[in-house]
Amino acid sequence: MEGEISSFIKVWLSVLTSLCFCYAIGKIVPKGTKRLIFLLPVVSLYLFLPLKLSSPHLGGVTAFFIAWLGNFKLLLFAFDKGPLTAPTSFPLFVTVACLPIKIQHNQPPKSQLNGQIKEKPSSTSHQNGHEKENSSTRKSKEGPVNYAIKGILLAMIVRVYDYSEYIHPKIIMLLYSMHIYFLLEIILATGAAMVRSLSGLELEPQFNEPYLSTSLQDFWGKRWNLMVTSILRPTVYEPTLRFSSTLIGRKWAPIPSVFSTFAVSAIMHELMFYYLGRMTPTGEVTWFFLIHGFCLTAEIAFKKALNSKCQPPWLVTGPLTVGFVLSTGLWLFIPQFTRCKVDVRAFEEYAEVGALLKNATQKVLRL
Repeated sequence: MEGEISSFIKVWLSVLTSLCFCYAIGKIVPKGTKRLIFLLPVVSLYLFLPLKLSSPHLGGVTAFFIAWLGNFKLLLFAFDKGPLTAPTSFPLFVTVACLPIKIQHNQPPKSQLNGQIKEKPSSTSHQNGHEKENSSTRKSKEGPVNYAIKGILLAMIVRVYDYSEYIHPKIIMLLYSMHIYFLLEIILATGAAMVRSLSGLELEPQFNEPYLSTSLQDFWGKRWNLMVTSILRPTVYEPTLRFSSTLIGRKWAPIPSVFSTFAVSAIMHELMFYYLGRMTPTGEVTWFFLIHGFCLTAEIAFKKALNSKCQPPWLVTGPLTVGFVLSTGLWLFIPQFTRCKVDVRAFEEYAEVGALLKNATQKVLRL
């Protein structure tokens, strides 16, 4: 574990050093192809660095933060787009570049860390539902109590794994899905809370109670992992939308755009699983996102055809949506964690951390 922590520190020192270079490039090289050429070595570095880590927690978080979100932000930055164009101070540039956060629009800076922020007012649509909504007015209902409850539930789930031989495998898979959701939300919320306390900035929520989704459009576009949604929108959805609009018209252009977005998301998730397990992809994760992309495009087409005249009640659409996401996830997505032995290695890490905490506590009590 100590060797892994040492590698983790070295990886993130490399990230910080490379971001110094990117910040300088943004100041002296004009946007466009020329800036992109200068940034591509950093993009390649970010694809390589997660391979230096084997921990499912440290390696998985690093891969998600830099190989996916960080690289997409740099690609947008090459053309003077995306979240990295707003910060003018170096500390804020680094923070936004390497953490899954997004500053709310029209929020004035409140500390020396922030520098001067220039945000373009926006009423853009979400990448997977694309119902127009001003992101500055979207408020998360999550709070400290909510996260505390989820932390307790996560600890209880980890404890239940000790009795996994007495539990049906399907129930274990369901617990894995809850484990992943709680852990991901807590990690993202912790990072956002640290940035918020240091900078005084208001940040966009990362999740918005996905278990209350009323449709696939609502789930993927407004509730689940909104940091991914916000980065896929300008990198994939909007360029495809502009191209599709010239071919099939604005009304139907969102359909191929949404499907293309899910295809790119599938590729990136396959990459994330490769970092976690170093195993050749089976294609099941890709099928999971392609199925959801197809179903979501069908949902959008159905709504457009009806002109939103027929809206089933939440008591019908809510359970259907959550049930569909869970069933397809348990079928195609969650099994990849056991295939990569992420669960086994994660439990080993929990045991190591528990032993370290126990030893530390005993040393303190002896003083």
